[in-house]
Amino acid sequence: MARICPLTGRRPVKGNHIWRSGKAKKKGGIGTHVTAITKRKFYPNLQRVKAILPTGEIRYMRVSVKALKAGLVTKAPRRTWKKADAAAAK
Repeated sequence: MARICPLTGRRPVKGNHIWRSGKAKKKGGIGTHVTAITKRKFYPNLQRVKAILPTGEIRYMRVSVKALKAGLVTKAPRRTWKKADAAAAK
């Protein structure tokens, strides 16, 4: 499954992890130096949420927290009936 938010389009971005050694000049050293650079990825904060789609359908979606905070997702109401009640109604 792709780690992409369907609402905001947030996706993993590439970056670097920079390793430094030495003591900063401010702290009395001779300065820091880069010793290694390794590739890394920054992943979006996706959460699994039960949401109501514009068609009225209730479905689980993986959306970013930014979309949740912005109010782009309408959460589905909690289920009030029990499974035994549904079986008895049939």
